[in-house]
Amino acid sequence: MTANIVQTITPVTHDLGQFEVRRVLPGKARQMVGPFIFVDQFGPGQLDIGNGMDVRPHPHINLATVTWLFEGAIDHRDTLGTFSTIRPGTVNLMTAGRGIAHSERSPEAERAAGPSLYGMQTWLALPDGREEIDPAFDAVRDLPIVEDSGARACVIMGALWGERAAKTTHAETIYAEIALKPGGAVPLEAGAEERAVMLVGGEAQIDGVSLELHELAVLAPGQAMTLTSREGGRVMLLGGEAFASERHVWWNFVSSDPARIEQAKDDWRAGRFGTVPGDAEEFIPLPDRPKTVSYP
Repeated sequence: MTANIVQTITPVTHDLGQFEVRRVLPGKARQMVGPFIFVDQFGPGQLDIGNGMDVRPHPHINLATVTWLFEGAIDHRDTLGTFSTIRPGTVNLMTAGRGIAHSERSPEAERAAGPSLYGMQTWLALPDGREEIDPAFDAVRDLPIVEDSGARACVIMGALWGERAAKTTHAETIYAEIALKPGGAVPLEAGAEERAVMLVGGEAQIDGVSLELHELAVLAPGQAMTLTSREGGRVMLLGGEAFASERHVWWNFVSSDPARIEQAKDDWRAGRFGTVPGDAEEFIPLPDRPKTVSYP
């Protein structure tokens, strides 16, 4: 640890054959950073021609999913009837609220060429009083860019460097992709209650302290810092307001009330989430022992 980095979290890595998925939240070391309660980084990976990513329909409650790609494409379908192809530069926000189911699959054109996959999948816990809002979906392509000769930062959610993204935030949230050229530098503002950075490519430093690839570095609150790179790197910045109340996680369900998660389990078993138009032939059954759980 350093004065500016108060915690580092090493990801749990799942090898899916042609690409890896690295999970830093939730875990035994820490459950949340701001509203972020689930953080996966996947790829880079190149799949064989004819293959693709196939995440069958599955449910969520009391959270919002945020999908951000560096490379590749994903077809999103949900029980609202939404169809959206996620590509780099577009942020997809799916608000589960009281309940939604969706699928994520490689587009057919990508399969024909051999899909590439490289990006981030995160969940935001919904704040008290808003956990059971109506489900919704939003895709935004026109995102603020802050750049100079040494760095380019895309503001995915929230307000940073004097710019605000046109994306719904249910709680105070900051989320950005920072691309550093060799010798580049970016100031990290001190405003958010909780912040963390993840190096997802190349190399970078916080006030001269090197970041480890794919680790989540939780930053000290209330301190301005500088992110730099000697040779070039890609860094994700995430965080926002600290939640005062506890959140529970079981599989794809997040809630402040454990009983609500039990109800969601029953609803999925009974088919009460509905079907996904255009992808109604299969689904992911409720697991006995999910990989994503709370760590009290």
